[in-house]
Amino acid sequence: MLGFAFLALQAQAQNTHPLLQHEAEITEIIKGMTLEEKVNMLHGKNMFSSAGIERLGIADIEYADGPFGIREEMEPHSWKPLGWETDRATFFPTGSALAATWSPEIAYEYGKGMAIEAKLRGKDMILGPAMNIQRLPVGGRTYEYLSEDPILSGELAVGYTMGSQDQQEAVCLKHYAVNSQENMRGFVNANITERALREIYLTPFEMAVKRANAMGVMAAYNKVWGKWCSENDNLQNRILRNEWGFKGIIISDWGGTHSTVGAAIGGLDVEMPSSTYMGQALVDSVKAGVVPMEVIDSKVRNLLRVRLAIPAVPKDVANTKVTSQPETQAIAYKVASKSIVLLKNEGMLPLTKKVKTVAVIGDNATRTMALGGVGAGVKTLYEVTPLEGLQKALKGKAKIKYAQGYKPAPRARRGQPVDEAAMAQYQKELAAMKAEALKAAKGADIVLFVGGDNREVETEGSDRTTIQLPFGQEDLLKAIAEVNPKVVAIMVAGAPVDLREVQKVTKGLVYSWFNGTEGGNALADVLTGKIAPSGKLPFTLPMKLEDSPAYALGVYPQKEEEAGDVFVNLVNAGQNSNRRTERKADADYTEGIFVGYRWYATKNVKPMYPFGYGLSYVDFKYSDLKAKADKENIEVTFKLANQGGMEADEVAQVYVARPDSKVERPKYELKGFKRVAVKSGETTEVTISIPVEQLRHWNEFQHAWNVEKGKAVIYVGGSSDNLPLQTTINID
Repeated sequence: MLGFAFLALQAQAQNTHPLLQHEAEITEIIKGMTLEEKVNMLHGKNMFSSAGIERLGIADIEYADGPFGIREEMEPHSWKPLGWETDRATFFPTGSALAATWSPEIAYEYGKGMAIEAKLRGKDMILGPAMNIQRLPVGGRTYEYLSEDPILSGELAVGYTMGSQDQQEAVCLKHYAVNSQENMRGFVNANITERALREIYLTPFEMAVKRANAMGVMAAYNKVWGKWCSENDNLQNRILRNEWGFKGIIISDWGGTHSTVGAAIGGLDVEMPSSTYMGQALVDSVKAGVVPMEVIDSKVRNLLRVRLAIPAVPKDVANTKVTSQPETQAIAYKVASKSIVLLKNEGMLPLTKKVKTVAVIGDNATRTMALGGVGAGVKTLYEVTPLEGLQKALKGKAKIKYAQGYKPAPRARRGQPVDEAAMAQYQKELAAMKAEALKAAKGADIVLFVGGDNREVETEGSDRTTIQLPFGQEDLLKAIAEVNPKVVAIMVAGAPVDLREVQKVTKGLVYSWFNGTEGGNALADVLTGKIAPSGKLPFTLPMKLEDSPAYALGVYPQKEEEAGDVFVNLVNAGQNSNRRTERKADADYTEGIFVGYRWYATKNVKPMYPFGYGLSYVDFKYSDLKAKADKENIEVTFKLANQGGMEADEVAQVYVARPDSKVERPKYELKGFKRVAVKSGETTEVTISIPVEQLRHWNEFQHAWNVEKGKAVIYVGGSSDNLPLQTTINID
């Protein structure tokens, strides 16, 4: 069976789009449909499906909630699980972990693995990848999203999309657009310059639509420029469809539709999960002449394009074997093992044969992360914890002493304080755990402290109020270091945490992410030196939260209103909830294009660890940089030498500066990268090709893209602040 990557090339050669292979057939189908049949396709049939045309044998479209694992099966009209065993899926590493691989090739495998499991469950479209820019360190869904950089996010989204659609499983890019915060996401309005919108927040979506022919896009909950995303003519019709040539379906986020005529005219194709606005009300609007029949027909055409391109899985075939399979579990392991970031290493890692006793301390050493918080989770077949992975890897080699050390604090109900008696009991339990941890640490050859966040701390529906480590971890780490200074801290988290105190009292520091089904095995293999760490940070780790742009400029957080989250309200009500439609709040994107490392580098604000940073067990040497440009591409070539004693991967990064630009620009911007495997003692030549178009900027006077002529300074190295090679070319 030919994959969509091949079909896309074939279609391009024939000057047609891969979703346009059934246009004549679709035209005939639409001619024979009634208005009611057409509208019946444009809203949720069940919680995760929209209707086909039963009398014509056209199947419903089944949506797979993701984006890091296929959600368990639920009752048709509720959030209640069916309690099956066959729906146990693979928990893939979350978005920031995938992004830490800096590998579109691995992202392709990730999308392939997700698609294989979705097909086993009879699904047609994965609700992912999640690809909003990580603007805020406290963002509740940072762990789901890919990066603070649009090029890195876009390249990974392209890989994920192609990997999935090559398996004939559609993707749904989300959340379009500028869904950068969870607090008040159900009504907040993004005030943003057109340049920042285009260059930063829309670029990943544009790349996945144009280069990977993504078949679905999900409209975000929020507003942009005063218009709901689900009825935003500028975003959905003018940019997505007319400029980028998108041919697939636009669906609402669950409960994110706000009107009938506005949504219909504004470009939305499917209201999920209900029919409040795009059911009978839409039929009435057409009959009243308010919504033209041509608009309805175009929506039905979009749905049928996807439906006819994606073969439906027969009901008697779906869910006949367990979702998680060895092939997909192996993909999850590969992603996890390539994502782990070594931030600091004062001779502690990898663990040597001299290490005979290992103290493993921390609640996250035994806590599973497939479920928790609000939003999508995975009922996984299994999940290897860090402690389990280490026990397996060190069996017969070293003795492990485990102590929990800390545990999550009691949670208050919304709007109510935590019970004082419960907190007093919690403090007593923490004191006892601390004593047990110190006992385990004394005399150990090394202490592996496994801390960070969990899925309750980082969650859809609310942003964190701080990036401080929760549950007294800093004080515990200080006490442990006093009795045994040989401490390596392993941060299990999907978003930035404050590492100032951790940095002071540790000799090693690792970022291990919410790393999926095989996360514990991958971590153990890195710690023991079976493989070299090769992950790179996909976001900046700030020295402190107040250094990040939105906080430094005082535009976040906005005043929080006490009415719950739009999705939480929906889940609790079991149906569409419109309580927040008339509420108002603004998010001012005052930093403009200076997001993430662009801000830190340009403003000379020193981060704790910069974007793109990550150590290995070997040293890499960069040399012999050459660069040349023609009308279409910039070709960057250099040599990369592995000066260590083992094979290892390096992620080489190319940044470009435009010193003579007539518009304000960051100090430099990521424009290309490549993950390269280099054997011990060997040198390889690396070539990275960058389209000249990627040097473009959005001209707000012309409302168009421009590529300036003149000097371009090319920087090459291993992170955004370690760029040893430099050369200058001219863009004609």
